[in-house]
Amino acid sequence: MTEQQALLDRAIALVDAANSEDPNQVTLDGKDWPKELLYSQRMSDMLQRFRPDADAAQQLAIRAQHVQRWKSPRDAYPMDRIGYLQWRKDLYKIQAETAVGLLEQAGYGDDVTGRVREAVAKLRIKENPDTQLLEDVTDLTFLEHYLLEFAEKHPEYDEDKWLDILRKTWKKMSGDAQAFALSGSIRLPESLLPLIQKAVSD
Repeated sequence: MTEQQALLDRAIALVDAANSEDPNQVTLDGKDWPKELLYSQRMSDMLQRFRPDADAAQQLAIRAQHVQRWKSPRDAYPMDRIGYLQWRKDLYKIQAETAVGLLEQAGYGDDVTGRVREAVAKLRIKENPDTQLLEDVTDLTFLEHYLLEFAEKHPEYDEDKWLDILRKTWKKMSGDAQAFALSGSIRLPESLLPLIQKAVSD
């Protein structure tokens, strides 16, 4: 094992240990998982499928995107649009700083931590390739693993609302990610396929 691989493995282990503390549990194939640990591993799996040549900084940003997310609950902010936007802004910053702290503990320097901080903080999407890659992997993971669950939680949404959500998600993705999503490379929920196809047909 090379020194760089050992460093990467150490950092991933620290991120996973942090996410293993998540008190929120989900069950998959009969096994209970800390919610954010499962999410982070799904993100890494999607990255490997979409961009297997991703470098260490990109791999770490994807793995650490939701690090200890439960520590910044949405209901700590006003439950309106302004409260949501402030929560999201603060959350991105907190997650970025938490990720950087873990990477520094692993032994990474500013060359990697600076890139991870900017990507996890969602800065300069469409301009920064690291941030765009994180957005692409986030959206692909959402479509494959979380879209159906989200739909089941919101039976009150009509078709226009769903088309708006899907189109906004689609616009945030790069052309490569859009092509990947439509190529059969990810598992889209069959019950929502007509809606997805209608949303992206524009």
